Amino acid sequence: MTTTQLPQALPTAEEVALARESGRALSAYLQMRAQTQQIEIFDDQGAAHPVRVPMSALRLLVDVLTEIGEGNAVSIIPVHAELTTQEAADVLNVSRPHLVKLLESRAIPFHKTGTHRRVRYQDVVAYKERIDAQRRQALDALAEQAQELGLGYE
Repeated sequence: MTTTQLPQALPTAEEVALARESGRALSAYLQMRAQTQQIEIFDDQGAAHPVRVPMSALRLLVDVLTEIGEGNAVSIIPVHAELTTQEAADVLNVSRPHLVKLLESRAIPFHKTGTHRRVRYQDVVAYKERIDAQRRQALDALAEQAQELGLGYE
């Protein structure tokens, strides 16, 4: 089972500034057509150690640095990860009891490991996308109705 670690604290002002600077510097290399990039990591003695990084990982690093540069804490969850009910509730920004109701009503698939429910991250994201689409449709219908009724939003 894969466990996830949600961030505990927001980045410091120094981390925000460094993330902005680093993200800008690295983003220039995202336009290259190479499949990998080589970066250097310096140890405590100042010796350089080259590391080959896939472009997909470099893109992810730039995304992480961008978020930290905006003062946000970041958590990375593998797509195939299994979440606890609390972790899944945190992803959806709902209470754990509400998430359990969604699971028991089969709105989101889950399985049990012993007595504990586990939810695949993919299934949580798919549910969120379905709900967001339904909300957008409802908002579009309300906006159309307001236009038809001439409620002053012109």
